[in-house]
Amino acid sequence: MKNASLIVNVILIVSVIALFVIVLTDGKGDSGESGTKDQEVAADSGIVYVNTDSLIIRYEFARQMSEELIKKEESSRTDFNERAKVFQQDMVEFQRKVQNNGFLSLERAQSEERRLRQKEQELQELNTRFSNELMVHQDRMNQQLRDTITSFLDVYCKDKAYKMVLSNTMGDNLLYAEPELDITDEVVRILNLRYEASKQ
Repeated sequence: MKNASLIVNVILIVSVIALFVIVLTDGKGDSGESGTKDQEVAADSGIVYVNTDSLIIRYEFARQMSEELIKKEESSRTDFNERAKVFQQDMVEFQRKVQNNGFLSLERAQSEERRLRQKEQELQELNTRFSNELMVHQDRMNQQLRDTITSFLDVYCKDKAYKMVLSNTMGDNLLYAEPELDITDEVVRILNLRYEASKQ
């Protein structure tokens, strides 16, 4: 009986020592390799994200397209404003003539009024046309930008073995993510390098 009790105690002591060794070894491994582990977690999960707002602001191709759109919008607005100013002057002149009986006949006044109404309609159509052209241009640019980024990510993710790239816009889509899952900086850097090379 004494021998059995002694054997059980020895087994218990050996088990406790083994547990301490295992726990202490795991703890040391974690504290020494936290940086590497973080990178492994990102690679192992296969899911990363890109901050889209930051990407659009820092990607040179996107900035160039945005400037191009702004110039086109300013040009359209300037053209429209000049025509609207001429129309407004014609309207003021017409009203002045009507008030001062400046038209030789009622028929002449009606003819001028019809001309001004036609001009006003043309201005409205021009404004609509400019707005539509800008929308089409912006849609085309957005599609081109989207295609550029997605085709890049297609190759990039295969190299990195990522399974999914999430888009985080204005903090809307991700409530929480580990910082090492954010690949925005690297994506922007590589895209800008490719864009610079394409310009040469």
